[in-house]
Amino acid sequence: MESSSPGRRTVPGAQAIARASSLLRLVSATADGAPLHRLAADAGLSRSTAHRLLTALRVEGLVDQDPVTSRWTPGPELYLMGTVAASRYDVTELARDIVRSLAVQTEESAFLSARRADETVCLIREEGPFPIRSFVLSEGIRFPLGVASAGIAILSFLPAHDMDAYLERHPELEQRWGAPHGPVPLRRRLAETKARGYAINPGLIVEGSWGIGAAVFNREGRAEWALSLTGAEFRFGPDRMPQLGRTLLAHAHQLSSRIAGARR
Repeated sequence: MESSSPGRRTVPGAQAIARASSLLRLVSATADGAPLHRLAADAGLSRSTAHRLLTALRVEGLVDQDPVTSRWTPGPELYLMGTVAASRYDVTELARDIVRSLAVQTEESAFLSARRADETVCLIREEGPFPIRSFVLSEGIRFPLGVASAGIAILSFLPAHDMDAYLERHPELEQRWGAPHGPVPLRRRLAETKARGYAINPGLIVEGSWGIGAAVFNREGRAEWALSLTGAEFRFGPDRMPQLGRTLLAHAHQLSSRIAGARR
């Protein structure tokens, strides 16, 4: 059954906008497009409702549909909107050389992710020289906060009431991502992350693929981005993890300082 919050029903048209926005985020989260049935399921909509909204978005150029596979992909208007918004929100140009330095120094895959509401979205991926690479993350991939190492890092440094509100909004994390993402183990991981300074994801998304993440802060000291590293489990052992963590934190601090200085 499709549902909406009471707050959204108080504003005419808000429910349709929320549903369309959800579909846009889902479409933009996949590099090769997504089929209707998956978009409908992930958005909590019937196929007919999802198809009607996607068709309307296609008319406006916000999504497109592959004539061969029927998969839905981002449309040209999203690109045009994004180029305008980038001048205000995009930090990739400030971060790119830092992410590249992180990949070179650690020899692992390095990433910059940004918080978008209750998710993180990967903005930059840089490959290190080590031949075994992780393919958990790539540009545009989204994860809920508290799942990938970047989201764990960001969530752990949010104010306590924001963290509590997030966990209350998302009781489905355990069912979707497994027992380690239940409220008790997740809260423990968040506390450990805040004490340590960086998050560790010990193969919880893909077995054998480990990740660590460190929050990046805006001028007001709020965690809005994260740098992260992923690689094969044997590369993240106890003999190497402390050095990786120190290198990651140093780069995250450098980017936080650069962002603060650039936005004065």
